[in-house]
Amino acid sequence: MCGRFSLTQPKEAMAALFRAVPGNDLPPVPRYNICPTQPVAVVTSDNGARRLRAMRWGFLPAWYKSPTDGPLIINARSDTIASKPAFREAVRTRRCIVPASGFYEWETGPDGAKLPWYFTRVDGQPMALAAIWQRWGDQDSVAIVSTDAGPGMQGLHHREALMLEVPDWPLWLGEAGHGAALLMKPSAPGLLQCHRVDRRVNSNRAEGPDLIMPLAA
Repeated sequence: MCGRFSLTQPKEAMAALFRAVPGNDLPPVPRYNICPTQPVAVVTSDNGARRLRAMRWGFLPAWYKSPTDGPLIINARSDTIASKPAFREAVRTRRCIVPASGFYEWETGPDGAKLPWYFTRVDGQPMALAAIWQRWGDQDSVAIVSTDAGPGMQGLHHREALMLEVPDWPLWLGEAGHGAALLMKPSAPGLLQCHRVDRRVNSNRAEGPDLIMPLAA
């Protein structure tokens, strides 16, 4: 799954990478500890016109009467996304991409402490995380799609964020016909690398480039 991530590239670079028009409401970067309920940059496409815009990370189903009316939904499982009432319309018509530089995952230490690891692509490129979005009131909200963990997760978790490669973007964004379900698979061997980072990132108030630095031996 994906519960925290970073985005360090400038919005102009992300807009150029995804060939999207950047909005004026994008949150500032770099960000090293993006947490649920915060605004995140999201790529959407409307008849092939891509936009890079801000959405709340935490999917709000249409029947919620307030943002806290039900559980906080930050991920949507790929194996049930088409059948869950909260997601089935969104996965058909409102698929999007969340850019990320890397994400965090935790293991439990011998003393029960949560030990964070930071994952990035081996090739150094930004990640394109598959997601779905929902209009709620006057705001848009997003959930990142999760799938079975690939070998790069090092056994830390049985789920991981669904990562899309560049040729997959048009299909996921609805620009290249049907068949997006075929993209819902674990990451390929050799795609990810990771290293331990300081436990300071466990606090949702922590921020700064030191959060992603390898932990000193």
